[in-house]
Amino acid sequence: MFTTELSFNEILILAVGFAGQALFFMRFFVQWLYSEKHRRSLIPTAFWYFSLGGSLLLLTYAIIRRDPVFMVGQSTGFIIYLRNLFLIARERREREAAAAENGDQG
Repeated sequence: MFTTELSFNEILILAVGFAGQALFFMRFFVQWLYSEKHRRSLIPTAFWYFSLGGSLLLLTYAIIRRDPVFMVGQSTGFIIYLRNLFLIARERREREAAAAENGDQG
């Protein structure tokens, strides 16, 4: 692959793939820093956003490359990451509603 000159489209496709890999790296980096800060293993919301972004870019890369194994893996991950973000948002709304309700009673 690197023995010939790459076209603009090939460079663009590689850039999408590497950007996806960079986002996946950032999710682990953010999780590690967050856990170190709190002195216990935790997964911050940013982990799921980096997961979602990385998965979307890598899914795009897999589709362009026509790699069905990679497509299945990334599309499954994308759904799981999106679901986790929905669960986090729901929990946050419920917590805020409970706090507002408790504040109204006081």
